[in-house]
Amino acid sequence: MITTSYMNGHMTESDGRGGVEANQEEPQQWHREMAVDCPEDLGARTLPVRRSAQLERIRQHQEDLRRRKEEEGRNRQELDLTASIRLKKLSQNPKVGIDNPTFDPIEGPGGPLGLPPNLGAPTLLELEELLMSLKQVQHCLSDGQSQEDVELVLQLVQKTDFQKAFNIHNAVAQHMNRPSPPFPHTDRAQGLAHEAVLLAHDCVAEQEMQMEPLTPDPCEALTQWGGETVKIVRMEKARDIPLGATVRNDMDTVVISRIVKGGAAERSGLLHEGDEVLEINGVEIRGKDVNEVFDILAEMHGTLTFILIPSSQNKPPPIKETVVHVKAHFDYDPSDDPYVPCRELGLCFQKGDILHIISQDDPNWWQAYRDGDEDNQPLAGLVPGKSFQQQREAMKQTIEEDKEPEKSGKLWCAKKNKKKRKKLLYNVKQNDDNDSEEILTYEEMALYHQPANRKRPIALIGPPNCGQNDLRQRLLSSQPDRFGGAVPHTTRNRRDVEVSGRDYHFVSRQAFDMDATAGKFIESGEFEKNLYGTSTDSVRQLINTGKICLLCLHTQSLKTLRSSDLKPYIIFIAPPSQERLRALLTKESKNPKPEELRDIIEKAREMEQNFGHLFDAAIVNTDQDKAYQELLRLINKLDTEPQWVPSSWLR
Repeated sequence: MITTSYMNGHMTESDGRGGVEANQEEPQQWHREMAVDCPEDLGARTLPVRRSAQLERIRQHQEDLRRRKEEEGRNRQELDLTASIRLKKLSQNPKVGIDNPTFDPIEGPGGPLGLPPNLGAPTLLELEELLMSLKQVQHCLSDGQSQEDVELVLQLVQKTDFQKAFNIHNAVAQHMNRPSPPFPHTDRAQGLAHEAVLLAHDCVAEQEMQMEPLTPDPCEALTQWGGETVKIVRMEKARDIPLGATVRNDMDTVVISRIVKGGAAERSGLLHEGDEVLEINGVEIRGKDVNEVFDILAEMHGTLTFILIPSSQNKPPPIKETVVHVKAHFDYDPSDDPYVPCRELGLCFQKGDILHIISQDDPNWWQAYRDGDEDNQPLAGLVPGKSFQQQREAMKQTIEEDKEPEKSGKLWCAKKNKKKRKKLLYNVKQNDDNDSEEILTYEEMALYHQPANRKRPIALIGPPNCGQNDLRQRLLSSQPDRFGGAVPHTTRNRRDVEVSGRDYHFVSRQAFDMDATAGKFIESGEFEKNLYGTSTDSVRQLINTGKICLLCLHTQSLKTLRSSDLKPYIIFIAPPSQERLRALLTKESKNPKPEELRDIIEKAREMEQNFGHLFDAAIVNTDQDKAYQELLRLINKLDTEPQWVPSSWLR
């Protein structure tokens, strides 16, 4: 269990038990904020069995039906089918008509006709029996014409269409001869059936409740409690969903300090920041320390019933917040941050990580998920807000520049003289242009999938002798139809074998200076009193042909390249270890000195530290073949997967 200091977004000094808050010139009281939750196992609950007058009426009706069926059974046994006047008349009449020798009387349990005594329906003939009967009739007939007629009938019966129709006839006849449903015994059958269904439902529900607890819907109600208007909130915390709330002490009260996105409290919408907690499941909370509250909730299971004094603050109507995607330009570890309100909820991230900001209700401490962790991270984490991070980093930089030693235990956030504090204050808006490169926080991002006919240029960045030029040349040589280089500009004279627009764009020094002043060059320089430069127009012309433009640039050129509409993909080629770097350079017939190797590695470290937030990917060149394959993989991925780019590029 970790208790951290709650500074409400202001810088304080704290040892985990206390601290001092500096809010402008006047100190204010701070509070500890503790993340609370309850254990995973839920207590089993059962529902009371419903006993009503409906149950007694149903049972009484069932008993009446049973007695009535017994009486009808006895009366049915007394009936004699031969007592019917019609049957007597049929039995007295002599047999009339011509006997058909092919149909012999079939004895059965129901009489000479073989009819069931309770049905009286004729026996359905099968197709084979019909064919056999027709053949017997044909042999018994002596008239030739009659035999031909029967032969035609036989041919008809043997046809497929007739056999299908015959089967349909038998199926329909069998269905029509079924007995009619029994006459209803009462006009209250619908109501009784409804009561029977309810009884069956209660029996099933009672059995299920004994095996598995029911999760009730969250609810709240206002009432009077101890002379105060309170609200009673009831919610269920599932096994896999944390409560997602923090509390702090305000004098002797326990107040909900923060509702964390993704938790049961946020989903229910019934707990709010500023609500005072009086009781939880009958346990009095007022007067207890936040650590005690944590221990109490740890012993509670299943349904949580809160008695709260609603916050007096006017709550704005809930709005659906838009998720903001940002790229982190600094490393953050909440365990090393004494100002994070709740260390347990702090979200650790590294430079280059994509963060999904889902709440900025607290401008100093945003709630966010790290890209790729949404499914494994049920609760959102706390990250420093942009303005808050810029403010404290600016203060730290000012202190380092002043280089004035402070006494032990005195930090810059403690109360100092007013003139000194005014010097340390940092106005984000006024200093945004000047210090934007020095104080790196977040950059808003969006997903972008490059069009098939407009490929993103690939910029390879790295210190000298790290292989970026060799990798670029290898791509140009292996796939000339896919990759290309931008045609540079120069002020030197054209040679006889050179073609303007193919080898160089030959321009005057005046035209070159005008383009440089207008910011048209990604990078430029002077060599042997001649100017050379790569313009954005040259890169754009190559892209319009459908090729991928490959560039090897200095880090100082990245700002101009990123401010254009070219949407570059920047890859940092980093050196390996010093020994491995020596081996690679030796293969190229180079014999670097140890200090030269150290300079290359130190240069790479500085480039990554100062410009690493601009890199889209990095390749450590330990082996030329492996580095080439990795570079090709990254380039191919641009065609198949969307990439995060600054959202300003898409506006």
